[in-house]
Amino acid sequence: MSIFPTRILLATDGSEDARLANETAVDLAKSTNSELHVITVGGGQPDPAYYLETAVTYEQAYEAIKREAQDILDKQLKHIEELGGEVAGSYVRQGDRAREIVRLSEELDAGLIVLGSRGLGGLKRAFMGSVSDSVVRHAHCPVMVVRR
Repeated sequence: MSIFPTRILLATDGSEDARLANETAVDLAKSTNSELHVITVGGGQPDPAYYLETAVTYEQAYEAIKREAQDILDKQLKHIEELGGEVAGSYVRQGDRAREIVRLSEELDAGLIVLGSRGLGGLKRAFMGSVSDSVVRHAHCPVMVVRR
C-alpha cells in the first residue's frame, strides 16, 4: 500500500491560479505515477436576465455555457500536454462547482483533489463563497489548494 494517491483529480477554471495548479498536479502525477483526471465545471444555470435581454432561448444560453466550459478544458489540456502530463480522463460538468468536483472525485475514487485558489479575503469569501473552501469541507479525500 502506498501513501501516494493512485488517482488525482485536477479542477481547473482557466485562471492563472488554475494554471499553477495544473503544473503542481502534473508534477505530482508524474512523481507518484498516478492517473491524472481533469474537470472543468460550467456555471450551471444561465442568468435569466441574460437570455431575456439578448433574445436567446434558455437552451441556447445553456449550450453557450457548456461550450465555454469545454473551451476552457481544451486549453487546460493543451497546457498539461505542454508540461509533459498525461491525462487519463477529462470531464465537463454543469452546476455548482464545488459539488460537481466532489461528486466526480467520489465517482473516480480519487486519492487527491488539486485546485487553485484566488485567495479571496474573508469578507469577499463570505459574500461570494469559495469553491476551494467548499471542496475542502466536503471532499472524501485530501485536497491540495494551490496559491501563488
